[in-house]
Amino acid sequence: MSTNPIWVLKTRMLSSDKGTEGAYESMWQGARQLMRTEGPRGFYRGAGISLVGVSHGAVQFAVYEPFKNIWRHYLALQHPHPGAGNVNGGQRVEKLSNTATLGISGTAKIVAGSVTYPYQVLRSRLQTYDAEERFGRGIRGVAAKIWTEEGWRGFYRGLGTNVVRVLPATWVTFLVYENVRYYLPRWAGMGKPEQA
Repeated sequence: MSTNPIWVLKTRMLSSDKGTEGAYESMWQGARQLMRTEGPRGFYRGAGISLVGVSHGAVQFAVYEPFKNIWRHYLALQHPHPGAGNVNGGQRVEKLSNTATLGISGTAKIVAGSVTYPYQVLRSRLQTYDAEERFGRGIRGVAAKIWTEEGWRGFYRGLGTNVVRVLPATWVTFLVYENVRYYLPRWAGMGKPEQA
């Protein structure tokens, strides 16, 4: 909710050419104009549908963790490790390779993006200039107009570009996550004195 005003301003700045009548020259000028023309409520256009976006991370992790476990199970069957080690449920837990992390995190992001992407289309249309006149009123009005004019494909307009935009950040995030998760306990254990 606190960042919704930024999204409204960004969407409007991206949806018009600089010379277009009513286009925002800068973020501050846009904020002043938005306040003058629509009042405080204008900053919260699309906020209701933006809350659906919170589910994106949940879907991503709901796909990532099972895929990771499936991959580890596959590796355990291909290359069994007898003896002691980091054991979890009777199986030795190996560090997820960076390549596997890239593949699994990318797959999880694409699935989560595909499932939750329609909210981004709805939000963008709710936040543009003259949204009610151009796209309909409220979430239901915009959704109905997309459905009747464009069909289900209208809800996925721009998905490919969005995936290309978010995958690099996803890869970096999960590479850091998996490596810190694996190495941090080992680094922390190196400084402990041995018990007699």
